[in-house]
Amino acid sequence: MKQGIHPKYEEVKVTCACGNEITTTSTRANLRVEICSKCHPFYTGKQKILDTAGRVEKFKRKYEKQSN
Repeated sequence: MKQGIHPKYEEVKVTCACGNEITTTSTRANLRVEICSKCHPFYTGKQKILDTAGRVEKFKRKYEKQSN
């Protein structure tokens, strides 16, 4: 490998908008993110499914018949 062309890989703190801080390594300085695993709806179990024109029910009915 060539010397002097690679960026420094340092330990940084990733700060979420909810206030959660995660320590990791990166080539960038301190990072700020809008959402993390502590506040993301998928990981917290508070996910809402927005149903437009009954698409979710239609999908469930369609594949419910095939599984029987």
